[in-house]
Amino acid sequence: MNLKNVYILDDRAILYVNGEDSIEFLQNLISNNINKVSDDNSCFTSLLTPQGKFLYEFIIVKHKTGFFIDCEKSQVDGLYKQLNVYKLRSKVEILNLSNEFVVAAFSYDKFLTFDGAKNNPGFTLKYREDPICLDPRNKELGARLIINLEKLYLSLKKLDLHDADLKEYYSLSHNLGIVPKHLNKLQNKLFGIECNYEELNGIDFKKGCYVGQENTARIKLKNKLSKRLFPINLIHGKLYEGESIFNKDIEIGKVLIDKDYPFALIRYLDKNFEENTEFKTKEASISIKKPDWVSS
Repeated sequence: MNLKNVYILDDRAILYVNGEDSIEFLQNLISNNINKVSDDNSCFTSLLTPQGKFLYEFIIVKHKTGFFIDCEKSQVDGLYKQLNVYKLRSKVEILNLSNEFVVAAFSYDKFLTFDGAKNNPGFTLKYREDPICLDPRNKELGARLIINLEKLYLSLKKLDLHDADLKEYYSLSHNLGIVPKHLNKLQNKLFGIECNYEELNGIDFKKGCYVGQENTARIKLKNKLSKRLFPINLIHGKLYEGESIFNKDIEIGKVLIDKDYPFALIRYLDKNFEENTEFKTKEASISIKKPDWVSS
């Protein structure tokens, strides 16, 4: 990323969870440990089905007495409803602040120019009253500022940041192997751990129970992780959601996200998966690269 570029992530939404039971409430639901979240640290996490399948992913940032939840806008209504289903009698308030707050991303190098900034994914500081966190998934994705929309452009001007093409940010995320959009296409299609959440700092295997914890822990402890979500690069042709991917006549995966910045669930340990191979679908030729940060 250019040092002066900023990307207004208008495809992101903000929920706010507050109340005396908010820490316990979130801790019982999410795959990460809410106790990691403080004024100077944020975390990436997910909400899974009881079977451990993917439903939602988001970044949690401390704000005042509660927590911002930074999620994809296409998922916000479903996530809001799901959190309210689990709320029951908990003393928790859940607000959708998406019309008031916006997320802006800028470079890792720019983040390090702030007083007190540390080179740790998730490290969080304040610009005036507004939290800025170094992306807890991968610091190459830069920093994220959550700010009231009314203050956004004045703050960006003072920070000497200039609005840049959002497609650059999406492309960076895709090249890194981190899904930038269309997360709803993944729901119930794969296990959360197959989304590489361990490497993206989204799972805490030492915390207590949470929704989907049993299968997630079993896959990890029994070394059953044989499929992972990887980015697809289209060479030519057209992709279709749900179609199979082949090396010659051997199926090695399925397309899950077919549009814009595509991803597939790949049998990455299969001997027929070789990174430098040109793979085929019904109407397309593609390449697939295992992200550098993915363990074997």
